[in-house]
Amino acid sequence: MKNLGFLGLLFMGLTAQAQTLLTPEQLWKLGRVSGKGISKDGKSVVYSVSTPNIDENKSSSKTYVIPIGGGNASLITNVDDLLVNPKISPDGKFKISSEEVKVMKVTGKDAYPQLSKSNVLIYDQLNYRHWDEWEDGKFGHVMLTPTGGGAAKDLMEGEPHDCPLKPDGGDEDFVWSHDGKKVVYVTKKKFGTAYAISTNTDLYAYDLATGTTTNLTEDNKGYDLQPAFNQQGQLAWLQMKRDGYESDKQDIIVSNGTTKMNLTAQRDDLHVDGFKWSEDGRSLFFTAATNGTSQLFQVTYPGLTKMMPIITQITKGDFDVNGIIGQSGKTLVVSRADMNHASELYTVDIASGTMTQLTHVNDEAYANLGMCKTERRFVKTVDGKSMLVWVIYPPNFDKNKKYPALLYCQGGPQSALTQFYSFRWNFQLMASNGYIVVAPNRRGMPGHGTKWNEQISKDHGGIVMQDYLAAIDNVSKEPFVDKNRLGCVGASYGGYSAFMLAGMHSNRFKTFIAHDGIFDFRSMYGSTEELWFPNFDYGGPYWDTKNAAAQKSYSQFSPSNFVAKWNTPILIFHGEKDYRVPLEQGLQAFQAAQLRGIKSRLVVLPEENHWVLRAQNAQVWQNEFYRWLKETL
Repeated sequence: MKNLGFLGLLFMGLTAQAQTLLTPEQLWKLGRVSGKGISKDGKSVVYSVSTPNIDENKSSSKTYVIPIGGGNASLITNVDDLLVNPKISPDGKFKISSEEVKVMKVTGKDAYPQLSKSNVLIYDQLNYRHWDEWEDGKFGHVMLTPTGGGAAKDLMEGEPHDCPLKPDGGDEDFVWSHDGKKVVYVTKKKFGTAYAISTNTDLYAYDLATGTTTNLTEDNKGYDLQPAFNQQGQLAWLQMKRDGYESDKQDIIVSNGTTKMNLTAQRDDLHVDGFKWSEDGRSLFFTAATNGTSQLFQVTYPGLTKMMPIITQITKGDFDVNGIIGQSGKTLVVSRADMNHASELYTVDIASGTMTQLTHVNDEAYANLGMCKTERRFVKTVDGKSMLVWVIYPPNFDKNKKYPALLYCQGGPQSALTQFYSFRWNFQLMASNGYIVVAPNRRGMPGHGTKWNEQISKDHGGIVMQDYLAAIDNVSKEPFVDKNRLGCVGASYGGYSAFMLAGMHSNRFKTFIAHDGIFDFRSMYGSTEELWFPNFDYGGPYWDTKNAAAQKSYSQFSPSNFVAKWNTPILIFHGEKDYRVPLEQGLQAFQAAQLRGIKSRLVVLPEENHWVLRAQNAQVWQNEFYRWLKETL
């Protein structure tokens, strides 16, 4: 027995030595798995794998099919042979698509045809740019085309509106009704300033027989998104109630044509991310954040009965169910990830919640890779609340050693911090570089109740900053944390958080990293494209002197007001095509740091928007991120 024990220890030692640590290059060699659907016969799953190529600075994609019960995957080239095309009408006579259509004259060439070489844009009103594009007078329209040939019909002819919605909409924004008699699509039929200050999207039904269009959700003033019919003809969609509030509680609504029912209103803690009808049309599967993870749920649809919808959580564990691919009998296929693993496809036994990994695209890459322990910790906030904090430890963590720690500040601001796997803000990569990562579920995050989620609105730099400090102070008490080597990093609202904390951290941190963060509220209001965000979150425009909430935001929560207290090195990343948080925000912060004599660095990404999507740009980003930490921490 002693010899067996010795051999076991020897094997463990060899295994530890054989482990490699994740690098930026390895991260960008991982295959990115995306489920496409269940085959027509219900026996197989079709999925694609996109793999970045750093040398070529682009990605290539291949499509595979695998038996739903598991087995070997086969490469395929013709997806249409296996999957039902949801864009073809049930009778096969028509197809729907989206096409960019020129609706307005915007360019100098439009106004002055004789000046064909001019490069000028002319605007009389908002919205002049959006996300990462200047408005050029073209809009995405739903097109109806006979499959047998013939001219396409523009269902939105002459309208300065988009379907799919920009920037995140897709094919889910326009669908056939179950009987093929109508096309239902999502758009925001507003223009100019009205468009910039509103989130009031609606579902519109185009009747093929009469050629008329009807607004199905005119009574709701917030978002209406992702329409989907069951085989009985009942329509489900996602809905938020309040206009101008992008992070309102998102619920599943179902209409039978005469009455509408909110299926998830009963659960104050659930903000629905996405859903699919069950095969029998009697229930819907959905995903939602809960307690620091994203899980799979099922909700019954009572129909015309007086019964209440029943919500059941199907999966549980420290992972994210981040997509629902489809159902085959008693089995559901989903996408799943965690902080150590990129998304793969899993089957779920609907009755028991048992999950079985179906695809193994990245198994080989992870085989010898050091994994990171992720730990739930509950921290008391300054007002006595219990806050979930994820703590991620380096591979082969030794509690007898001391490690530097990074406070990770999540963006959104009202997006969940769960067991997600990012190809930029990757916790496994941070921990593999020797840092303990502290990631608090601070105020402004779904999955912990509506009140917790909404406390950040009109209080961006208020108690939430104390949440951050409570988290890092709590973890820093551990003997394995080097209190003299603490850093603070984040993007978007997380970048704003880094700017804000730089003026109030009382020398806790040795370094900051901010990506696409808001630095100055006034210039942000004057240059961001979708004004519903500062209107709701700040309270309104800076010139409204009678608006107490707005005046508090501009005076107390704008990081630019506290630069005099900055005293810590800071690295600033910014995408030049980020029109949500324009480049000038990063430039102002860098200029302020430089003029204050603070060690600082600016990394501008001319091709990138609010994200970093190109392979080589991402590699530079990662290398600059860790170069800075080595220099300053």
